[in-house]
Amino acid sequence: MSQTKLSLSNPNLKSSFQLLDYNNEDLIDIPTILDNLVKMGYDQVHPELFDLFESLGEDKISYGDYVATIEEIMNQKEEDAGLQRMYDLLLFNPTLQAIDYDALNRLVEYQIQGGVDFLCIMGTTAETPTLTLDEKRSLKDFLTERVGGRVPILMGCGGNSTAFVIKELQTFDWTGIDGVLSVCPYYNKPSQEGLYQHFTAIANESPVPVVLYNVPGRTGVNMTAETTLRLAHDHENIVAIKEASGNITQMDDIIKNKPQNFDVISGDDGITFPLITLGAVGVISVIGNALPSEFSRMVRLALRGEYNSSLVIHHKFTELFKLLFVDGNPAGVKAMLSEMGMIENVLRLPLVPTRLTTIEKISQIVRELGY
Repeated sequence: MSQTKLSLSNPNLKSSFQLLDYNNEDLIDIPTILDNLVKMGYDQVHPELFDLFESLGEDKISYGDYVATIEEIMNQKEEDAGLQRMYDLLLFNPTLQAIDYDALNRLVEYQIQGGVDFLCIMGTTAETPTLTLDEKRSLKDFLTERVGGRVPILMGCGGNSTAFVIKELQTFDWTGIDGVLSVCPYYNKPSQEGLYQHFTAIANESPVPVVLYNVPGRTGVNMTAETTLRLAHDHENIVAIKEASGNITQMDDIIKNKPQNFDVISGDDGITFPLITLGAVGVISVIGNALPSEFSRMVRLALRGEYNSSLVIHHKFTELFKLLFVDGNPAGVKAMLSEMGMIENVLRLPLVPTRLTTIEKISQIVRELGY
């Protein structure tokens, strides 16, 4: 069978699509593409795509004709860089899966082989706010099956409506999940008493242990050390906090005064090393998605008190810590994983891929690390 040779308008995408292999005769399902474009939000931003596919007038089209049609439109839209990137993705991944389960499976195995102690699923880096409830259920079933009990799984479950979170805790199937990560309510900015009552209600209803998540840069409200300690002392099933306030004094206060069965976990890669020296037990990491083995080694060395060796690794990643967040998370780490050939560099709106200048810097570091 003959194959179509394609050229990319964005060469940075090339490594992401080398695993995909289509023949000219392969049939592409147009309704599936339209449905996934809606899920990803591109139907509103690039209505040209809908016009393109609807104009084909068929439910299925051969890949050869599909490529010829898209390349004709691409040639007319050379000035639109965003649209060009979208067409690149369509050319090399015509099914445009809303969730790339093949890549997710690779990432899960990569994490476990890299020596992580547990997986945190459906957190910020997973673009969870853009997932439907059905997608969350599907992801949970897929991940628990793939992990198969090899490591514990912590799953995000939070929001700014206490009643909605409680309903999710009561109705969701938590089989295979070992704990929930629950973020402080965002946007409505509750008082400290409101935060206490919110998490008390969650603790009373959760079928699994609860890890608090304080990230004022995203939520607009900081949970103080006093509120965290009050929750930790009052509820046995609130077992830890992911602290991403950036306030070392606040974190140290929690570590100093917490009950013995309560842990402080870093929520910021860049301060994980100093936080462990104060008594934190680890990190829920962003960079760990791309470098699980190396970052896990840094954490374990610090936990063993081998601070000099751990500090060497910490300093090795200093520039990368900044680059992964300069255009927002998870844009940076997705770009890095794409450069490593692990995933496609696709995000759901309102998030978009990181800038090419940032990708170039990340790519250079990836090469220096030997990937």
